[in-house]
Amino acid sequence: MGNIIENYFQLKKNGTTIRTEITAGLVTFMTMAYIIVVNPAILQAAGIPFGPSMVATIISAIFGTLLMGLYAKRPFAIAPYMGENAFVAYTVVGVLGYSWQTALGAVFISGVLFTLLTLVGARKLMVKAIPGNLKYSFAVGIGLFISFIGLVNSGIVTLGVQGAPVHVGPLNTSGVALAIFGLIFIGALMIRRIKGAILIGMIVTALIGFITGISEAPVALVSMPPSISPIFLQLDIFGALTWGFFAVILTMFTMDLLDTMGTLIGASARAGFLDENGNIPEIGKPLLSDALATVFAGMAGTTTTGTYIESTTGIEVGGRTGLTAVVVAILFSLALFFSPLFSAIPAA
Repeated sequence: MGNIIENYFQLKKNGTTIRTEITAGLVTFMTMAYIIVVNPAILQAAGIPFGPSMVATIISAIFGTLLMGLYAKRPFAIAPYMGENAFVAYTVVGVLGYSWQTALGAVFISGVLFTLLTLVGARKLMVKAIPGNLKYSFAVGIGLFISFIGLVNSGIVTLGVQGAPVHVGPLNTSGVALAIFGLIFIGALMIRRIKGAILIGMIVTALIGFITGISEAPVALVSMPPSISPIFLQLDIFGALTWGFFAVILTMFTMDLLDTMGTLIGASARAGFLDENGNIPEIGKPLLSDALATVFAGMAGTTTTGTYIESTTGIEVGGRTGLTAVVVAILFSLALFFSPLFSAIPAA
């Protein structure tokens, strides 16, 4: 078995070992496992039920990450993107008034478009044409948007206040106080460069909530995963194929394009994959993995997927091949059976 893995992923050629790749996969999973809870929590605002949404999040991550590991052979993990999920929940459904089924139809269509553009080589040309500063600045903007969503969901700020777009929330309530503690604690861990800072902070904050009674503790830790049938294949493709919805599809397309390019370039630079011109060799394979994962996500019942910047944490500890991604996919598979634990973690 060891020789098969060695030959398939060319571990020695890439200066790594099976043990290093497993460690890298574990670290990557720890830093991005928060998406298991956060993605369905955000999509709940669009009317997508939490349990099925969590399963869709996990299986989409498994599908995309396995593609990235076994086909592209890169140490990158794929999962539903933050930012794109908030756009669907709070703008497409919340403001524009479309159904979540129609929004998922747009996710599917954008994934199909990306797949076609990747196969004909157009997406590769787009990666080379867009200035680097624009790629990275877009990622920063998405981060600010996500931060604002978190502040609103936690109650730290309040929307719709007369005379101001936002207002400080009731800071004297126990839930808001717990959210502020969690924010400060995670920030402190990240400053100290602790691996898995976000996940550790979420776990510690959740435990405090359970102990103090602020949050309801889970009645069990392990169970069979919830049924995905309420959202699986419920996308409305024809509803999304209207002229009025074109702007939404274009926005999703642009967000995914820039998000993916910035992340792939940043992660590849960390891993030493860039050539002398700053381009990614054989970029078609990771791009195709990303595109097909989004097609699958739309059918499964969740939003646009893509390569996670948290993949760089695994790269930092030595992950250099697709074996790292395969390990991440296996860990996501195990997470399916810990749904009561993940569901009990407060969304804020």
